[in-house]
Amino acid sequence: MRFYPVNLDALLVELANLDETLALFDSLQQQPIAGVQEIVPAARTLLVQFRPGAIGPEALAAQIAARDIHGPARQAGRLVEIPVHYNGEDLQDVARELDISVEEVIRRHTGSDYNVAFCGFAPGFAYLSGGAGFVVPRRSTPRTRIPAGAVALAGGFSGIYPQASPGGWQIIGVTPLKMWDLQRDEAALLKPGYRVRFQDAGRLPTQSVTVPVAERQPAAPVTGDCLEILSPGLQTLLQDLGRPGRAGEGISASGAMDRGALRSANRAVGNDPGTACLEILMGGLSFTCHGQALVALTGAEAAIEVRSAEGQVLHPPLYQPFALHDGDRVSIGSPSAGLRNYLAVRGGFSVAPILGSLSTDTLAQVGPAPLASGDRLGFERQPGGRAVSLSEQPAFAMPRRDQLITLDVVMGPRSDWFTPAALALLAEQTWQVTPQSNRIGIRLAGEQSLERAVGGELPSEGTVVGAIQVPPSGQPVLFLADHPLTGGYPVIGAVASHHLDLAGQIPVNARIRFNPLAAFEPVLPVSPDETQNK
Repeated sequence: MRFYPVNLDALLVELANLDETLALFDSLQQQPIAGVQEIVPAARTLLVQFRPGAIGPEALAAQIAARDIHGPARQAGRLVEIPVHYNGEDLQDVARELDISVEEVIRRHTGSDYNVAFCGFAPGFAYLSGGAGFVVPRRSTPRTRIPAGAVALAGGFSGIYPQASPGGWQIIGVTPLKMWDLQRDEAALLKPGYRVRFQDAGRLPTQSVTVPVAERQPAAPVTGDCLEILSPGLQTLLQDLGRPGRAGEGISASGAMDRGALRSANRAVGNDPGTACLEILMGGLSFTCHGQALVALTGAEAAIEVRSAEGQVLHPPLYQPFALHDGDRVSIGSPSAGLRNYLAVRGGFSVAPILGSLSTDTLAQVGPAPLASGDRLGFERQPGGRAVSLSEQPAFAMPRRDQLITLDVVMGPRSDWFTPAALALLAEQTWQVTPQSNRIGIRLAGEQSLERAVGGELPSEGTVVGAIQVPPSGQPVLFLADHPLTGGYPVIGAVASHHLDLAGQIPVNARIRFNPLAAFEPVLPVSPDETQNK
């Protein structure tokens, strides 16, 4: 059992194999450690996120190391039968790789039960272990689109794509079943501990199999006080503090990119700090207020214009509450610094939460749809209750596109997969933010690429917000709020927790320099008493 740093509030536990990993996961689920917030199991690792104020990484590692990982095996869970049309584009290649016939691939794949080891990559995507025991590599060049329902192999796992997405797994067939459906009581068809039995559904019918996509339910008509959207700008989403604790369904927390700005906007209008706000990307939002409202705008440096029904124009300041009257039209300008603004309305928006949150996860496609022209957002009248705050201030100077922004970095968990030259290059070279960046991650470009010292594939493991993942190109990707729950490329380091809000405000074409807080070192288990005696 080995321990590696992931961030100031996260630890990666590496074990010898999947059985040990699942045994430790079960132990930590049945007997939780105080201060642990979430655990993301993967092929040979557990990502453990914790509260630093409650427990330190060394003490946490000591408690985990004391757990018994050689106890009785998991009890068999619910059996789910999956019909498959074995017509996959990679079926012939898989047969050649395994040196058996296509018929034998199908016979073995349907001949043994699989176990749902863990979930990740996308909501409802289950990593299935056991079964035929096939071990095949990922495709050398990932596909840009794999259809929903594709049954595929990679490493020692089988999996089923719940929605159309890019991917590098080898496709051997397709199933018409929905892996993920928010209209069901349990959205995910497969959960850790379940068993899966594949069934040969025969040849495809003349038309291709299509997995129906669940449409988002239309919002109820709004007739009371509301904001009527005239223009949503480039992208305006509802965001709160996300939906943590759903790793078992393959769902990451998501939530606001600049959590400090969201909390400030809410305090300015007297809301609970975690109430959902509008997250506005690069300005351009305009709306008309129907009724009376108290609102505040925080985040990026952008001008606010309020035009009354009588034609009067006001320019309220950022980070301060201001009143809106019936018929007032509000416009948010393009930011001169920063990237995202947060608009709070006193009382909060009258929108039904999805899986306990109003956050929109753009990768997982969970949450309310992005705002569109003509939408009406109702809000609650809150004449009393919490007091507004008049002292809100931004936590940092908003970054500009012509600036060099320094981000602190915690090295690990896979720093040792890179050459010493690459570790030095990460900190010495400046990295430009490319236009391909979004809420999933910031794609970076540098003159030189990061060279790996360890070749081959990394078994999928949990990732965190701020992770700096390095694909084969050697050009890193900085994961943000909507990142995948697990990833298969090594993470050289992670932006420290205290700089994540800043990272969420960095505009395209700005340059980043990474500042490692310390050299990479594994975490050594140390009890609290030993720590105090040092």
